[in-house]
Amino acid sequence: MEFKDYYDALGVKPDASEADIKSAYRKLARKYHPDVSKETGAEERFKAVNEAYEVLRDKAKRASYDQLRAGGYRAGESFHPPPGWGSGTAQGSGDFEGQGFSDFFESLFGGTHGGARGAPRARRGHDLRAMLEVDLVTAFTGGKTRFALHDGNRERVLEVKIPAGILSGQVIRLSGQGHPGGGGQPAGDVLLEVVLRDDPRFRLEGRDVLVSLPVAPWEAALGATVPVPTLAGAVDLKLPAGSQSGRKLRLKGRGMPGHTPGDQIVELLIRTPPADHAEARKAYEAFQKAFGAFDPRA
Repeated sequence: MEFKDYYDALGVKPDASEADIKSAYRKLARKYHPDVSKETGAEERFKAVNEAYEVLRDKAKRASYDQLRAGGYRAGESFHPPPGWGSGTAQGSGDFEGQGFSDFFESLFGGTHGGARGAPRARRGHDLRAMLEVDLVTAFTGGKTRFALHDGNRERVLEVKIPAGILSGQVIRLSGQGHPGGGGQPAGDVLLEVVLRDDPRFRLEGRDVLVSLPVAPWEAALGATVPVPTLAGAVDLKLPAGSQSGRKLRLKGRGMPGHTPGDQIVELLIRTPPADHAEARKAYEAFQKAFGAFDPRA
């Protein structure tokens, strides 16, 4: 078998932080997911990324792998576990057999270093991990979605309940939907890490929702009540007279639901109508005369 460089698989350096590893995994898992990627070899890359993340996200496995890698092994070189690898801190849990991981992975962490596996051991099934993309409106309201889970050489479609107010990075657990257990033990779970899709209108900062609101010059100068979009639908917002572009107004409790709900922050953007006909130009000339002393750059 060949030695695998898990850091290279995720495109990170050996001293990468947990946050860097998680970020790289999210990016690559989305890029090579078999449901969305059209690239040649995407499914194999997807499996390689998941295998690398399975090792590097776990402190104990990463420490054992780093110890092995320090011995000078390089990606693609012929590899056999060194003598005594199956004892001490390098011993794997034995819960990964049949998960679609490589022989290299199983030789390190599967607890089967050659020879017949024999009857399944009595143990709980292995958890399966995947990423679930959710649009912002569904994350706000909650709901249900169907998710295609690639488990080795088979695909299963699962119904997933989305809790209202869920954020990127949070995990939805589907109990008993993972790999079957051995010796009559229960199956593992499916752990879906949520990634919120970008929305063309709204941005998130924690649980606060930010939106830019175009307003007319007279609405900003004189004050007005205007409709503003929220994730729950449009509401009326009162603009104070004398508002400037860039001013931020807060709609309390209109952000993402939670134990402490977020707010919606509305940033005003003053838009001027075009002077594209004679009457419009005359109106702007009159406006210029009325405010001739005004210097916006002062």
